[in-house]
Amino acid sequence: MELNEKNEYWSQRFEQQVFSGAEIDSKEFDGCTFDGCDFSEATFKHCNFVECEFINCNLSNVKIEYSKYSDVCFRESKLIGINWTKATWPGMIFSSPVKFYKSILNDCSFHGLSLQEFVLEECKAHNVDFRDGDFSKANFTYTDLTGSFFSGTNLSEADFSEATNYDIDIYQNRIENARFSRYEAVRLLESLDIELVD
Repeated sequence: MELNEKNEYWSQRFEQQVFSGAEIDSKEFDGCTFDGCDFSEATFKHCNFVECEFINCNLSNVKIEYSKYSDVCFRESKLIGINWTKATWPGMIFSSPVKFYKSILNDCSFHGLSLQEFVLEECKAHNVDFRDGDFSKANFTYTDLTGSFFSGTNLSEADFSEATNYDIDIYQNRIENARFSRYEAVRLLESLDIELVD
């Protein structure tokens, strides 16, 4: 199915479609499923995604200029190098409009975004920018956060159970009532300028 046929798509299923490098402008997707699609290097401009699901898709280096997301789920997908700050986010968010499961989000930016109850579960999130954002009550369980940036970040009540390789300065971030696995939580002590001995 071509995406230039019409402006609104309701409960459509797109399977194994290639939209690599395409510019998708002013389209509305409501209740749609994208399965095994390639959107690498594509541009979503002024698009609106509502209750959509991306499964096993490649969205690497997608540009998401002024697009909106509401209850959108990404599963087993590749989302490398996306600047999520370019999307249009609603002023009041009570639960995160995007959720990620078993996906790769290396080199993405969520800098300064307020995404409470954000879900990043069983993902690889290397060098991701979470600075100055509100990710309170977020779910980072089982996610590898190697090289990701946390500074001025609200992580209160966030769940880092079984998450690995995070570097979170307890003086630079809010972490009250956050959950950490006992052995991995030793990483939090690195900001204390103390020496740990066995």
